[in-house]
Amino acid sequence: MADIKDAEKTRTSIKEKLANPETGFEYALSLVSGKFKMPILYTLSVYPTVRFNELQRYVHDISYKTLSRNLKELEGAGLINRKEYPQIPPKVEYSLTQAGQSIIIILDEFSAWGENHMAKLKKAQ
Repeated sequence: MADIKDAEKTRTSIKEKLANPETGFEYALSLVSGKFKMPILYTLSVYPTVRFNELQRYVHDISYKTLSRNLKELEGAGLINRKEYPQIPPKVEYSLTQAGQSIIIILDEFSAWGENHMAKLKKAQ
């Protein structure tokens, strides 16, 4: 009986989070939503300091404009650092902030869940 009440509380809590766009759930989701933000963050976790063109090579099928927009959004969210060197031609490097590093743990768990789920589906076929 207690399990049913706990499950109902959990469902109610999730419904409230989804209904209220100002929750931590919606905020966190907005930071990493989109096709390329997670691959950008993962790339920066593997290669600690990366220049723009390198990042574009690592993240396949991303246009200059899309990469630029995503980097600005991630920088604005405090997940990546942008370091510009005063030289000609301009040199800009990107790296993860502490907040960016902390979200990699969550993305790793999300990835592990996806891999496990895919394996289960393949076994079921």
